[in-house]
Amino acid sequence: MISEKLCLTQDYLVSHQQLVCCQSFCAVVNGKEILVYCLVDVRETPQLQLIGHHSDISVMTVGRDTKPVLCSASADYIIIWDIESCQQKAREGKIAVGTIIGTLLGEVIHLSFSVSNDRVAVCTDDTVHILNSKKEETISSLTGHLGSLTSAEFCSWNSNILITTSEDRTFKVWDLLTESVYYQSYVLSGSPLISVLFLTQIQLFAVGSLDGQVWSFSLTNDKRCRLLTKTDLEKEEKRHRMHQDSLGQQSGKNSCWLCIGSTVGLYMLDLASAELITVLYFKDYPKLSVTMAGAYSICVNQNTSSILLLVSSLFTPCVSLLEMNICDLQKVWVGVKGFSVFSCSPPLLDSPLNATFKKDGKLPKKGGIKDQSLVFNTKVKSSGYTSAPRRVMFTPKTNVKKSPAPSKANNTKSSIFQDYPDDCAAPSVSKKEFTTSSKPVYCIEYSGDGKQVLCGLGDCSVFLCKPSLMGSPTVYTGHDKAVSSVSWSLSRQWWLSASEDQTLRIWTHKRQEPSIIMDNRTFCKPIRSAQFYYLDKFVLVASGTLLHMYLYDVDTHQNDIKRYQQHSSVKLATSLSISATEITAVSSINDFLSYIVLVCGSDRSIRVFDMNRGASAANLPDAHNRAVHCITQNKGSLFSCQASDSYNLFLTSAVTDGIKIWDLRTLRCVRRYENHVNRCHPCSLAVSPCGRYIATGSEDNCAYMYDVRSSSYLHKLQRESSTVLSVAFNPSTPELLTGTLDGKLRLFHPSTGACSSPSTSGVA
Repeated sequence: MISEKLCLTQDYLVSHQQLVCCQSFCAVVNGKEILVYCLVDVRETPQLQLIGHHSDISVMTVGRDTKPVLCSASADYIIIWDIESCQQKAREGKIAVGTIIGTLLGEVIHLSFSVSNDRVAVCTDDTVHILNSKKEETISSLTGHLGSLTSAEFCSWNSNILITTSEDRTFKVWDLLTESVYYQSYVLSGSPLISVLFLTQIQLFAVGSLDGQVWSFSLTNDKRCRLLTKTDLEKEEKRHRMHQDSLGQQSGKNSCWLCIGSTVGLYMLDLASAELITVLYFKDYPKLSVTMAGAYSICVNQNTSSILLLVSSLFTPCVSLLEMNICDLQKVWVGVKGFSVFSCSPPLLDSPLNATFKKDGKLPKKGGIKDQSLVFNTKVKSSGYTSAPRRVMFTPKTNVKKSPAPSKANNTKSSIFQDYPDDCAAPSVSKKEFTTSSKPVYCIEYSGDGKQVLCGLGDCSVFLCKPSLMGSPTVYTGHDKAVSSVSWSLSRQWWLSASEDQTLRIWTHKRQEPSIIMDNRTFCKPIRSAQFYYLDKFVLVASGTLLHMYLYDVDTHQNDIKRYQQHSSVKLATSLSISATEITAVSSINDFLSYIVLVCGSDRSIRVFDMNRGASAANLPDAHNRAVHCITQNKGSLFSCQASDSYNLFLTSAVTDGIKIWDLRTLRCVRRYENHVNRCHPCSLAVSPCGRYIATGSEDNCAYMYDVRSSSYLHKLQRESSTVLSVAFNPSTPELLTGTLDGKLRLFHPSTGACSSPSTSGVA
């Protein structure tokens, strides 16, 4: 995987920025001179010796254009070297001469070229000088940091933007046209910031600190920087080892990655998920001359799909040129056998999914005279003994206006479902507001046809209302504590509610009393999640450390005298345990047959249960820094159609750790979202029916809308009077419903005439 192409022995140790590497040559500082080696014909003898400084060279950098250019700095001069011109003079037997662009600027800490190589940023103490690379001219001098500068880099897609990092633990974004700062970060770390890197393809930049912290930011049009991800390499390395032992290496690698050098090896970091792809240790390659690194220069060769690393040894005067093949890296990402939400085989003979039970009670009689109740059941026609005798037997009605027959167009319109628009923009405009009570709205769920909405409230009640929030909602009461979850059946004939009072109730339409009540004698701990499963055949209930799967039969027969007697029946099919940890969240798909149930525990793990076998199939330890409080799958809807692989994506959310999107096929995090605020409340999240947008609540009294393809948010929705706890997408039309901590519902829809467009700050 890593091969050594060149090993050089130096007279002394090479320090920071005293070695550079590009696609055509590499260069190493040796006191007052520069040794240039050609990478086309690698030899231990230098091709060029560049001499021109009168004192030791402290910093060196290479140009970013296709033309090979080198810049070196010492206490006396800053010199530009044209490598091709120097090679030509060397062949002619002449002395290679560079161009002096700066004199006596002080101790130079850092050098960098602009994209077109027309300017050079020179860092000295707390000032960055912008020099002309063609002649000795200082274009501007920028000051403002409270500590010494550590790096300065030109933006790769806008050369008028410069970002500087400093020992004051902040970075600044400079507008070179006005020579002013238009964004300054807060103190990011307890250690100095030492580097900044731009990623042109996705228009992001990453900042690194001395203590192993990496932040990624996006530059927005309003001249602000949005924090996308934050990574602690030490913590991620421990998590990577744990996942490597249990699940194997990660499969696949996208273009949003960084190669980070450390003293012991290389870290391959996925910026989208803020997780390590792999770690390559020098100790695993005994043939390498370098065992501990002191300084790096990294170059990615896009033509040969390889990474060149010029590394100096930490304790010995040695410099080594290493080559790492990206294709070889992809070959070793051998993941475990993945899963799919779609069932590919029939249930096993002894599968819990085959469980059935017969309803208790006598069979209804066929034929005969049925007893009629006089008051409470169907009406009995009066005998007419007390009424006055009829004098007129029949009187015809004339001039009766006939009601117009329903038009064919109206009948057609009511019987055809409209597809969910795939090209519609995300909901962002407030349309309607409704106040339920002063208690929190803990959960929201639309019916499958999008015509009704259930809201579980903190005042122990459930609201059933229209999606337009018009009219008076129907209120269902009976729980003694806050309603923690609600769920519609696929047939929309009934729905359930679960509460912190350790009870579950299944309701039917037009009845104020539940058809099924499972009380605290069934569950010893509060119910964390309850939902219908396997095309309404089962009810999944999570309580304590157990995941219960119940068969049920709802008796829809109405009897006003015995309406408080429960005629419906429930039977336990199976119970699964996740050891000693308690369940915090559960997700399953009811719209189609699926064996997969995802369960999150208080030990910060995610478990994949195969309900066909009735056992755990995989375990993801330390999925978040905190226990997952919300998990949801990309379920789509009856009105939309997505690619089959999209249904294997699911999302999790944890307090202080943002949102992660996972791929069930590889059991790996593929992207994370951290722009919203979630420090203490269990803010929920939802995926749009088209699978392109993610909505989440936030503690800054706003809801956030993300594009799945980008880590930066699309919209920050209207500010509420309290924390936005719950969100839900309408399955039939582009609408979003949010619920707050103070009991308010708000409906959002796309702006008029808005069309979605691919995000420029993410990876598709």
